Amino acid sequence: MKRHQKLMGVVALGGALALAISGCASGSNTGGGNDGGDKPVETQFADYNPQPRENLKEGGEVRFPINEIPPQLNAFNGDASADTQRLASWYTPQVFLMDPDGTVKPNPAYVSDYKIGVEGGNTTVTFKVNEKATWNDGTPLDYTAFETTWKANNGTDEAYVPNSTDGYKAITSVTQGATPKDVVVTFDGEFAWPQMPFLTGIMHPAVNTPQIFNEGFIDNPHAEWGMGPYKIGDFDPNGEVITFVPNENWWGDKPLLDKVTFTGMDAQASLNAFKNGEIDQVGANNKDRLEQVKDVEDSVTYRAQQTAKTVLIVDADKPQFKDIAVRQAFFMGIDIDQQKQIAWNGLGYEEAPAGSLNLYSFQDGYNDSFGEAGLKHDVDAAKKLLDDAGWTEGKDGIREKDGVKLSVVYPIHSDDPTIEALAKAIQQQEKAIGIDVQIEKRPSADFSPDFTSKNWDAFSLRFTDSDPFGPLWFCQLYCSDSTLNLSGTSTPEIDQEIKDKVESQTTAEAWTEASMKLEPEIIKETWGVIPLYNGPSISVVKKGLANLTPEPYVGLDGYGVTPVENVGWEK
Repeated sequence: MKRHQKLMGVVALGGALALAISGCASGSNTGGGNDGGDKPVETQFADYNPQPRENLKEGGEVRFPINEIPPQLNAFNGDASADTQRLASWYTPQVFLMDPDGTVKPNPAYVSDYKIGVEGGNTTVTFKVNEKATWNDGTPLDYTAFETTWKANNGTDEAYVPNSTDGYKAITSVTQGATPKDVVVTFDGEFAWPQMPFLTGIMHPAVNTPQIFNEGFIDNPHAEWGMGPYKIGDFDPNGEVITFVPNENWWGDKPLLDKVTFTGMDAQASLNAFKNGEIDQVGANNKDRLEQVKDVEDSVTYRAQQTAKTVLIVDADKPQFKDIAVRQAFFMGIDIDQQKQIAWNGLGYEEAPAGSLNLYSFQDGYNDSFGEAGLKHDVDAAKKLLDDAGWTEGKDGIREKDGVKLSVVYPIHSDDPTIEALAKAIQQQEKAIGIDVQIEKRPSADFSPDFTSKNWDAFSLRFTDSDPFGPLWFCQLYCSDSTLNLSGTSTPEIDQEIKDKVESQTTAEAWTEASMKLEPEIIKETWGVIPLYNGPSISVVKKGLANLTPEPYVGLDGYGVTPVENVGWEK
């Protein structure tokens, strides 16, 4: 399965992509200061102020908002969130880097040589680790870290709870080459996506038991098991603050910043903090947020295509959603066009339907799988499904069966008025077919524990992409053991279909074609999750801050993974 992460307000996949897409958003010119005008500007694929190190000065501090300081701080664990990975990127190895278009390249600070080949019919990846690379506790970086990471994530030991087994489960061995610094990764047969494993990091070899992997990082980031240009300075999970400072043991390019601070805060708090000069970047993905911060002095607006999908998921383990007909009716009650209008009101942004959890409409091989499976806004069809399932309308219009109301708990973890408006629209749309949606407003800090514990009947979140490898992550979306898709709708039979029809393919093209052919069939058998839209990523940032969003899952630089030591202020 894919290393998808959960991120409030926004998951997805990849494949061949366009570097820029057409589309407009209202506001100021992305290349300069905010003029407060309404002139449409292009939404680029990536818009993150890339700058070479020689254009940047040494010193200074950057302060970022974050949804939460997650309780689970092991980015490989199934209970981790996108925020977990974002923080991990600043103090754990970025072994491989990626251009915005998804081109993978080894980070020379960690890997001095890297080759992909085929031996005896099996794909192999061999690389040499930089001789200077050392963990913060003094342990040399060698093949044991890659071996430990593989063993924890390959699915053979069910005591581990990984975020994903995709890619790792295709590996048969990770061994030492000529020296401990030589790593040899061997796959079972020819593997279509050999660049993927270890792309989003590696673990210290001390993380070698299920207990440490699953529980050892709860409210404990283990600074000593980190490595890189920055190390953890202060860590205050109760105060929702973590800082990073230069690592005196770092052997690569000197980090440009003296300090990096992440503070967990709600949506409105982040706007106020930016206006008050307390943080240096804030998300402004809707008209109301953009209007509040676009005129802040010495700020710039950046707009990029988000490699993410907002999804709606239901829990088939709850009594009201056990019947697939009820799940399908619930989804057919949603007016996705209205959801888009609310989300993008005033932004002048448009896009094709987000019809797949595997590919975007701008990627090669894309099909509208959900449309093909029958997803559409159809009140009459939804009512008939509920009628046939035995749910009859009561005097108040809400359906009942065996004396039980068809009521659904739908939490939101944000004080953003647009998020609330989206939820209320769903509430009204479902009421039209006789389903009572109970909206519960909860603190943003409860997002991860609520989602992973399934403290909900229906839930909206964003599936964010870490890379462009598209359908490689098919299993994480549709296999029965997925820690991402918590709808509980898949089956062992579907798992076997995915293995036989998709994962048996030996080229990326054939794998993609097979996954897109199978996706609508699985949707018809499950109806557990649907995509609503992708959308733009809009941030307002203090002028001069460069090389934004260097981490996976954060959306101004496409699929880019930039060295965190290169984030800094222009001279």
